Amino acid sequence: MQVAIVGSGAVGGYFGAKLARAGHDVTFVARGLHLAAIRERGLTVRSTTGDFEEFTVQARAVDRGEDVPAPDVAIFAVKSYSNAEALPLLGAVARDRALVLTLQNGVDSVDEIAGFVDRDRVLGGSTYVATALAAPGLVEQTGTHQRIVFGEVAGRTGRRLSERVERLHQAFIGADIQSEPVVDARVPIWEKFCYLAPFAAFTGAARLPIGGLWSDPTTRQMMVAAFEEVETVARGEGVSLPDGLVDRISKYVDSIPPTTRSSLLIDLQQGKPIEVEALIGAVVRRAARLGSAVPIMSALYAALKPHASGVQRSLLGPLRFLTPLRSRSAR
Repeated sequence: MQVAIVGSGAVGGYFGAKLARAGHDVTFVARGLHLAAIRERGLTVRSTTGDFEEFTVQARAVDRGEDVPAPDVAIFAVKSYSNAEALPLLGAVARDRALVLTLQNGVDSVDEIAGFVDRDRVLGGSTYVATALAAPGLVEQTGTHQRIVFGEVAGRTGRRLSERVERLHQAFIGADIQSEPVVDARVPIWEKFCYLAPFAAFTGAARLPIGGLWSDPTTRQMMVAAFEEVETVARGEGVSLPDGLVDRISKYVDSIPPTTRSSLLIDLQQGKPIEVEALIGAVVRRAARLGSAVPIMSALYAALKPHASGVQRSLLGPLRFLTPLRSRSAR
């Protein structure tokens, strides 16, 4: 397959490198030092957990959509706060009849992409992977999960997998990527969102990894209530979530390392823009349209919204002692 990776950082770079290693013709869309490193040395993936693995792929790397050979599929893995710049670029990449698979966090991505690419060509997905861009041209896998759940989202949902979803699934498993195709991607996207939005909101607002929050009975109770708030919004939008979802989320949080930080918290502590609108803001806006009350998520949105565009590094001094030296990020 001809594959374009739009957003070739920790997530897009990881999956793109595995596809390239399997023999697919992959083009990485990148910029700056990362672009230069891929061009000069290739893209290296290094696993720091489990069975140590390191490999490097040599692949085409560009910074303009017009320079991408017409792809069969474009994988969109840009942080949502860069969408104003990235969506027009995606539109230039996904020309002709190319499919787009979005792996962005949140539940707004498909609608936003539809302004630049025919909605019928968009697939929705969620990814469960622990990776980091350790240096230009170097992606480190810091956990064992590397799963993609994806499927149709716009008018083609039904009882059977579509042919195009099945074809992409075969490409993923042939590249040693844990792939789970579904007939309706809205369900797994919202399942993840019910967990991720409160997880990002609480860890970000507290400037703490999950351990100290989840072990406190009061905070734990509030987090569970926040999971329920997001679940209520999902059901109000007609998404058929499974019964017992919040209990399943709680058991999952029980299992993750107490040092785990959300990517929102990591970005916040580094003074970068944060995905507050795609994660917390989306809950508040959708709840308002439904007439649902989400008081916990609304309060956390108000606390985090001023940091949407990042903060000056000079303001981060008091936060440094809160940052674990060795902690994991979860997406």
